[in-house]
Amino acid sequence: MYSELDSIDNARKVFDKTRKRTIYMWNALFRALTLAGHGTEVLDLYRRMNTLGVSSDRFTYTYVIKACVVSECLSSLLQKGKEIHGHILRHGYGAHVHVMTTLLDMYARFGCVSYASSVFDQMQIRNVVSWSAMIACYAKNGRPYEALELFREMILEAHDLLPNSVTMVSVLQACAALTALEQGRFLHGYILRRGLDSILPVMSTLITMYARCGKLDLGERVFSMMNKKDVVSWNSLISSYGVHGYGKKAIQIFEDMVYHGVSPSHISYVSVLGACSHAGLVEEGKMLFNSMVKEHGIYPSVEHYACMVDLLGRANRFDEAAKVIEDMRIEPGAKVWGALLGSCRIHCNVELAERASKRLFELEPRNAGNYVLLADIYAEAKMWDEVKRVKKLLEARELQKVPGRSWIEVKRKIYSFISVDEFNPQMEQLHALLAELSTEMKDRGYKPQTKVVLYDLDEEEKERIVLGHSEKLAVAFGLINTKRGETIRISKNLRLCEDCHYVTKFISKFADREILVRDVNRFHHFRDGVCSCGDYW
Repeated sequence: MYSELDSIDNARKVFDKTRKRTIYMWNALFRALTLAGHGTEVLDLYRRMNTLGVSSDRFTYTYVIKACVVSECLSSLLQKGKEIHGHILRHGYGAHVHVMTTLLDMYARFGCVSYASSVFDQMQIRNVVSWSAMIACYAKNGRPYEALELFREMILEAHDLLPNSVTMVSVLQACAALTALEQGRFLHGYILRRGLDSILPVMSTLITMYARCGKLDLGERVFSMMNKKDVVSWNSLISSYGVHGYGKKAIQIFEDMVYHGVSPSHISYVSVLGACSHAGLVEEGKMLFNSMVKEHGIYPSVEHYACMVDLLGRANRFDEAAKVIEDMRIEPGAKVWGALLGSCRIHCNVELAERASKRLFELEPRNAGNYVLLADIYAEAKMWDEVKRVKKLLEARELQKVPGRSWIEVKRKIYSFISVDEFNPQMEQLHALLAELSTEMKDRGYKPQTKVVLYDLDEEEKERIVLGHSEKLAVAFGLINTKRGETIRISKNLRLCEDCHYVTKFISKFADREILVRDVNRFHHFRDGVCSCGDYW
């Protein structure tokens, strides 16, 4: 009873005073503590229970697995989760669908995709929850292509299982990540046929999906047709306009939300401050940041401070950005220093970049992206000895740069490209087209931005590498395999480099095509040789 009433202290007192405890009492306490977020306490009690020789049941395993991911010290509890996995297998619960699904979800939350996939593959029985958990694992851990493939497999193989709202949210997120508009439209139809259009999380994700596929008008239409809207729905629309660079429109939607009596959330401010950053609306962003506590009682978190550092840094107002960090009421985390380092990359601020990277190397020693960013900044400043030093650090710590990868949807099929790809059957044709375009651009004054290549190679070899970037290959593939006048939509896992940005602007004019590229930061609409970002990204 106390557990159900969230009265943890009283529940614990009753438990401690009971001399003969059944497994049902242990489970009741485990459940209460897990729901309250006391994961470490649950695991300590579980260890004590095992010492006393009390046998676990399926409910015990479910609660202690969940306890591994509700604690603040997540990284230290992954090993504990693996130990519990061993207990489960030794005690014959490896065939229990609910226990194994919870285990799969635990690995997914730790980002251990291979472990989660192994658990899923070994499951003898799978229900809609286990399928949905694995799809969500792929979608939330940077594997959207695999998420869509698994969803397709679910539809074909699990005939007796119907995808639910949780499944649809994950699949829509995967479509959004890949700018897979046609597949997203198909899913929209499925949502309407299944009557899932009354479920707010599904519709909010649908808004985001359309926006991330470059169809802001369809996203806003979905929003306007919703009978009920919560703060998540409003946040989806604010964020949608933000990533497209329409900062003033995002602010207007934020103000409309407040006018309609919906209180902003933590995420609302992250979305609107991010929109200000993409559009360079510094003064508006500062006013919104100052209104958080005064008007809505929301104290800034690390994410909000990171948005402000990004906003000021992008605008080359580094003194103010540094002041924000100095005045933070909480410890600056990796997001704040990462925002500063990213801004230093744009404006080649070596001094601040070194300060930010020093903290990042301490906070995220295994994040290769921070080392690559610093090397990029040194290369821009022509500090080649420092470039070599950073590259040696990468090698010494056995870290590898994340390869550039781009996706394009053609006729409801997703095609993936990596930089200097050699496996696509049309590769020769793609390279020939890019070489032809490069020659045409050089005749008009184009000079390849080879500074993005951090290797000591001759200029011709650097040009070959730059020409083989994944987004260029995807654009060339789109030109060859889509109809004249059809919009080309591409997504990329990294920031769009300066050379690809310039080349895509040229192609949009030369080929008379609208090209939409969504990189890790924002959307770029290329049309008639101009980008919607105004070269501010």
